[in-house]
Amino acid sequence: MRVVISEFMDEAAVAALAARFDTIYDATLVDRPAELGVQLAGASALIVRNKTLVDEKLLAGAPMLKVVGRLGVGLDNIDLPGCAARGIEVIPATGANALAVAEYVVGTAMLLLRGAYLSTATVAVGKWPRAALSDGRETAGKTLGIVGFGGIGRLAGRLARSLGMNVTGFDAQIAADAAVWREEQAIARTLDELLRASDVVTLHVPLTPETRNLVDATKLALMKPGAILINTARGGVVDEAALAAALRSGRLGGAALDVFDREPLPAGSPLADCPNLILTPHVAGVTRESNVRVSTLIADKVAAALGRR
Repeated sequence: MRVVISEFMDEAAVAALAARFDTIYDATLVDRPAELGVQLAGASALIVRNKTLVDEKLLAGAPMLKVVGRLGVGLDNIDLPGCAARGIEVIPATGANALAVAEYVVGTAMLLLRGAYLSTATVAVGKWPRAALSDGRETAGKTLGIVGFGGIGRLAGRLARSLGMNVTGFDAQIAADAAVWREEQAIARTLDELLRASDVVTLHVPLTPETRNLVDATKLALMKPGAILINTARGGVVDEAALAAALRSGRLGGAALDVFDREPLPAGSPLADCPNLILTPHVAGVTRESNVRVSTLIADKVAAALGRR
């Protein structure tokens, strides 16, 4: 059986697969679709991250495909109905990168609330903006609003509580009286209530027709003046132009975006040169440690799935 890996994966996990299967690994294969198609013609399994588009065209050229392993949890780059129709099992790395994302959320929340960490260039040339940077805010006592209260959201909430933050959440799939809210010491609210109550809002929902532009100009206007928005979910969940306007007007205190409606972020984006904005290239869930966990989990599960076929 052949396993094709089209994006980066931990070398030890690749070696474990190679010991059992004919394994083709090239972290840049995603950028050469014609070559990827050739390799998939006889492949039983494909392992991807978020760049490889597992669409109708790719599936049509992979008639022997039995398993798609996803080195991450978002599945919007995979045609799930198409895979289901062909009997292809799709395996995400559920939970394996949760700690990395949760730490990113809490770390950027602290950085943006304090507002003192972007002064290196100014201080290095002899300026002393102490007065301007003396109005930063502490994390303790602030409220973290979590939109999407799954595994990552809950872990972010636990880290936030350890710093003295209060936690509130909204999840369209979880009833307000569900036991999980009590277990996680979080207050269940509607989305609008959460936006009004939170000092920091973090997004953890998949991109669906219902969540596209979930946070638009109207929702941003509900947030507290000076509040922080963090998006590590999917870029299409936030209206980027509306967010840029809210940052430039000074109404929001800051934002951190790890995901974008188009990736890489295109030139001329309204987000360019926005104040108090942190932009990272879809790496919130990728650390040395999480890459090992994610890769090992997917290697094991893909191997097990092929063993059942």
